[in-house]
Amino acid sequence: MSSQSIVHLSLDKPARAVCVVGEEITLDLIGCAPHKCTFFTINGSPRVVVNIPKIVPLTADKEGANNQLLLCEFMDVLVKMTAPSPDIGEDKVSVAYYLPDEKVPVATAELFLTGLEVSLDVDIHRRGQVEVPSDKWAKKNWVWGPSGWGAILLVNCTPDGKVQDVDKTKVFLSEEIKTLSQMVLSVQGPSCVLKNYRLVLYTSEEEAKKGRVYRPQADNSGAFDLVLGPGWHTYNFAPLEGPLKETFYVEATEFPSANFSGLISYSVCLVEKSENAPIPETLVYKDTVVFRVAPCIFIPSTQMPLEIYLCRELQVHGFVNTVTELSEKSNSQVASVYEDPNRLGRWLQDEMAFCYTQAPHKTISLVLDTPRVSNLEDFPMKYSLSPGIGYVTQLTEDGKVITMDSIGNLMVSPPVKAKGREYPLGRILIGGSFYPSKERRDMRQHLRDFLYAQQVQAPVELYTDWLMVGHADEFMCFIPTQVKGESDKGFRLLLASPHSCYQLFQEKQKEGYGDMALFEEVREDQLLSNGREVTTINQLLDDDTLRKQNDYVEKCINLNRAVLKRELGLLERDIIDIPQLFCLEQLSNVPSTEQTEKRYARPYFPNLLQLIVMGKNLGIPKPFGPQIKGICCLEERICQLLEPLGFKCTFIKDFACYMTEVGDFCACANVRRVPFAYKWWKIVP
Repeated sequence: MSSQSIVHLSLDKPARAVCVVGEEITLDLIGCAPHKCTFFTINGSPRVVVNIPKIVPLTADKEGANNQLLLCEFMDVLVKMTAPSPDIGEDKVSVAYYLPDEKVPVATAELFLTGLEVSLDVDIHRRGQVEVPSDKWAKKNWVWGPSGWGAILLVNCTPDGKVQDVDKTKVFLSEEIKTLSQMVLSVQGPSCVLKNYRLVLYTSEEEAKKGRVYRPQADNSGAFDLVLGPGWHTYNFAPLEGPLKETFYVEATEFPSANFSGLISYSVCLVEKSENAPIPETLVYKDTVVFRVAPCIFIPSTQMPLEIYLCRELQVHGFVNTVTELSEKSNSQVASVYEDPNRLGRWLQDEMAFCYTQAPHKTISLVLDTPRVSNLEDFPMKYSLSPGIGYVTQLTEDGKVITMDSIGNLMVSPPVKAKGREYPLGRILIGGSFYPSKERRDMRQHLRDFLYAQQVQAPVELYTDWLMVGHADEFMCFIPTQVKGESDKGFRLLLASPHSCYQLFQEKQKEGYGDMALFEEVREDQLLSNGREVTTINQLLDDDTLRKQNDYVEKCINLNRAVLKRELGLLERDIIDIPQLFCLEQLSNVPSTEQTEKRYARPYFPNLLQLIVMGKNLGIPKPFGPQIKGICCLEERICQLLEPLGFKCTFIKDFACYMTEVGDFCACANVRRVPFAYKWWKIVP
């Protein structure tokens, strides 16, 4: 007995066939039709569906008997089972042949069917539960969009390290198992038939490297056997003794990348054993499901804060206390991070980003780390994470690190609409060089490709190579606003503006405050170590070299301004110019042999764009600007710009942190934020 795609009927003896539920069998009615018979009737038992496309019934008697149909030479008669048979040959199809104008058949042919069900099922409808689709072919494809379908896998992001591929057994905690996607295998049918078949679960060798499939051990101990994964792309089941239903648990090992589309397929094959040694076994049926690995999604500063991670360095205690107060006002928690002294706090923002990955059944917050210290095998961040937060590293191919490969060289816009297209998860912003030169600095292709491969936050590239560090967050920032109407996008873009700064100082000069100075509150040794000195408004305005340097900076920012307006659909009313001056200097912290003649922009006073956004509470570097009537005129202008929008500005005094080798103080903190409510799989990339 075998499963066949076409069955030839016979008048001498009944035909027999195995039919997998949902699969169609074609019946050959012509081959055994008696001579001169031109009509036939056909009927099947309750679990059998008969379909004859493009055939119209010709006659019907008054008792409601089966309609006689015209017997055609080229005719498709399709039969399928709707449920497995309880016993062998339990279901059948009967065909009766008629001569013209006769109501009594001259001959009858029968087909006895044994229905088997072999189904590999997943959460195809993205509802958080495994379902059997009405169209079993749909699960072989993965479709984006609100009307799409297809199952989703989460990457194993456990901070304690990756599962070793040689480990064939793993014990999952109850919470851990909830992150894995389920895949259910069902086999039903008469035991006497099933014993003639065997099952094989498999994927390709390449796809096996991207995911792992676990099978729970029978003793309910919480231990799971790895059946498919790196080095294991085929799994043979024990001989079938009867119906079978098993749940497998699946996880991904890596996010999509340039060399990985994110799609992983798994198939189960029903193979008929051969009774004759020289004759090979026969593939009877194959069922396939396709998963897509959930992307790594970056979160913009406009999302509400959940938790802030602080580096408790001695020299930034004032910063820590102030930010702790901000977090309390924003109802977010504070997590302490103990610093690796070799990196002086940079890694909290320059190396890591709080992201999330999501499937219908689970959302996981995670840290994506791009280490800036090469050959460092252990990263302190993983030991400071709150429970349930994942940790993954994204290294360059050669293991080397440059400033442009840093997570600090990446920002995310809020949700926007541009050029007729919506970006409900915002767009990734990458800094780099817009033109070729011998000094150019760009993010390495490996990391850039990784960001593009996530697909759901279409990247925009900005020109940042004119900056000392080269990161976009040195001249721009997004802050959330209350949506008051259709014209309000729900956020503002803050851009550094030397022009606004000079305009402010000119106003104060005309008001008679030209002798007021910057940096009067800063210790002399701190100024000296940073190449700064107490400078009056008049001296700044008379410094022609500094003016030309800031004219250059203004042009670089305006170039990015145009890109941002075009790619994010922004208008001028969506942008706020923040007064900020820069100066051009040689690269710092590089060997003299690597120095170039090119000068790069560095904030002249603490960078007002490097702020910490905690909802309506903003932590802003204290600029140490000219004190006029006891108030810093730079702080006053910032408040005039932002407080009417409902923001509360707190200026954090810690010159030693953000003007020395540690970097701007926001490098000593990072914020975990609320993920987007919008589901990424509803996007059409």
